[in-house]
Amino acid sequence: MALHPALARHAERLVHVQHHPAVEPVVETWPDWIDPEVRALFAAEGADVLWGHQAEALAALHERRHVVVATGTASGKSLVYQAAALQALRDGRGGSGLSGARRPSVLYLAPTKALAADQLRRLPVDAPGLRPATVDGDNSREQRAWARDHANWVLANPDILHRTILPTHERWARLLAGLRVVVIDECHHYRGVFGAHVALILRRLQRVCRHYGADPLFVLSSATVAEPAASAERLLGAPVTAVTEDASPHAARTVAFWQPPLRASRDGVEVRRAAGSEAADLLTDLVVDGTRTLVFVRSRRGAEQLAMTTRRALAEVHPDLVERVATYRGGYLPEERRELEARLRSGDLLGLASTNALELGIDIAGLDAVVSVGFPGTRAALWQQWGRAGRAGVDSVGVMIARDDPLDSFLVHHPEAVLGAPVEATVFDPDNPYVLGPHLAAAAQELPLTEADFDRFGPRAAEGVAALEAAGMLRRRASGWFWTSRERAADLADIRSAGGHPVQIVEGSTGRLVGTVDAGSADAEVHEGAIYVHRGEDHLVEAYDPEQGTAVVRRADVHHTTSARTATAVTIVEQRREVAWGPATIAFGDVEVVSQVIGYQVRDRSTGRVIGEEPLDLPERTLPTAAVWWTLDTDVALGLMDPELLPGAAHAAEHAAIGILPLLATCDRWDIGGLSTAHHVDTGRLTVFVHDGHRGGAGFAERGYEQMAAWLRMTRQTIADCGCRDGCPSCVVSPKCGNGNHPLDKAGAVVLLDAVLASA
Repeated sequence: MALHPALARHAERLVHVQHHPAVEPVVETWPDWIDPEVRALFAAEGADVLWGHQAEALAALHERRHVVVATGTASGKSLVYQAAALQALRDGRGGSGLSGARRPSVLYLAPTKALAADQLRRLPVDAPGLRPATVDGDNSREQRAWARDHANWVLANPDILHRTILPTHERWARLLAGLRVVVIDECHHYRGVFGAHVALILRRLQRVCRHYGADPLFVLSSATVAEPAASAERLLGAPVTAVTEDASPHAARTVAFWQPPLRASRDGVEVRRAAGSEAADLLTDLVVDGTRTLVFVRSRRGAEQLAMTTRRALAEVHPDLVERVATYRGGYLPEERRELEARLRSGDLLGLASTNALELGIDIAGLDAVVSVGFPGTRAALWQQWGRAGRAGVDSVGVMIARDDPLDSFLVHHPEAVLGAPVEATVFDPDNPYVLGPHLAAAAQELPLTEADFDRFGPRAAEGVAALEAAGMLRRRASGWFWTSRERAADLADIRSAGGHPVQIVEGSTGRLVGTVDAGSADAEVHEGAIYVHRGEDHLVEAYDPEQGTAVVRRADVHHTTSARTATAVTIVEQRREVAWGPATIAFGDVEVVSQVIGYQVRDRSTGRVIGEEPLDLPERTLPTAAVWWTLDTDVALGLMDPELLPGAAHAAEHAAIGILPLLATCDRWDIGGLSTAHHVDTGRLTVFVHDGHRGGAGFAERGYEQMAAWLRMTRQTIADCGCRDGCPSCVVSPKCGNGNHPLDKAGAVVLLDAVLASA
């Protein structure tokens, strides 16, 4: 398979290239229990036979087993749940097959509105009796009322289930009483705190369904979930059969790992050329070649900047192609998103820079290439992104351009860590008390809680109910615990946020809503003086009110960016686990993290050089969470190096460890934080903390504790193998460091890690 011309032009950037040949299918016949009319609907779309995994999954569903289909992208997973659900609808009142005695209905849940809308378009509209409808935040009141009263196939998301359907289940009784099939699409997306919320929402759903006499089958689907049976069972709280052998045909694919070259910045520090700049060069070449390309960028700002840079380059060489490049990200209005999706499907757009809003299984047939700007946090996400190309059976290209980042640097030089390794375990903790408590309250408002419900909600349910009762939020009666307030209990849980309502970004001169930002990151992103980018346009934040949740901005033509500076302290609340490694200890437990944005740096956009610094007066934020930490005996640490070098060595080791943890858990460096010190008051020793960035923890730090030896060895290797002299973003320099990456000692970090690992 020849190298794509656009890649060949940049061959010196390619560290590793691998060709994956085409794969032939394993074919099975349709089972007899699927009605001929249902089969005919799929035959009309070309599916007159089944792939082997489709037949296996349908057989399990016919035996009334919950199923997770964990096969590759474009392997026909949607056919499984569509066929099972359409058969259930057709069975009607007959009581046979997948249906029961009541008029049947289907609930499809997707992690995003865009994916649900895409699935609606892909349903067989000619199916007799099918009445589908989406229920999401874009609905009008009339549309939602029609769905509630008439639809028998509702496409929604966990947010709507949590905030609308379950709290008002009496109004949705027709749908819930008839539920025969519930689809959980892209189930690998439910990780961390969001995954814990969704797991508890699904337990509430099953409880309400039982109340109405329904016992639906669950079909979970993912192209990239590790340990699918275990992950699905933890999400659902019930046994699940995994179907994992992909029997579908696949076109050939070329994957390439690209590393930008090193160069010296104006202040003499070695840095690599920005991955976004490299991606813009590659996207320009791909668009000129007529290659339909999707580029995934980690941040909203990065996606906007990449599209803008590409359009400028095209204006000089092919002005007629400028309007065929655009940006797609969260925060856009619904009509903006739908327009971009339609243009991409039709081929009108040749290049699209996107955040992970398009990472999920939206069917965009005909894409030729996917470029991932930086490792997206997990192997699962990388394969999911690359899988967007080649979905029409054509050969495809997947490229990962490494950012100046420890994990990216490790992966381009060790591609086997992606290409030859299983995807990461999906990590989430439904027993997190900060997640469990609000859902117990919501469940009690939906139906009185009884002791019989405790098993459904896990081992800490009784403790959680007791705490809610002591707080006066639940009251016990003979028939169970009741919600006492007139307020909605569901409002206690913000399932997608680290806490609080999103901050509204408003244009001061017009009052127009420009976008939103999560409350947990607002202090750092939209503080007064920050530069916020929306659709390629710079906005200067003129006023930020964290209490009111608003940021007022104005358009600005600037040549700089801003980055917040943060002061952080960590207090150990309770140590839960510990292991001794000679002079080192490895521990896991509960901590309290106090942080405050104290200022921001102003950097030249073209060089990255700091050109100014401004103070800020924002409130302290306290985060009770979980952490893993390692300590080193003081005498041993002092014998390794000059005491003045210890803080920089520990700081460098902390940064690199945070960068590497995503290889072991389904997180990225923005899900976790850290602190290092040569002497911590609670341990009395040199200590390095890595903590979850969510209240009560998300399971990431605990995963790090369980994999500590492998984690620290990979961290040490990344630092030692990096070609820079004193430390760079590819090893120990962090883009999120609240101390401006000072002090850092690259060589000292290797010495410290060697000492810790000596007795591992």
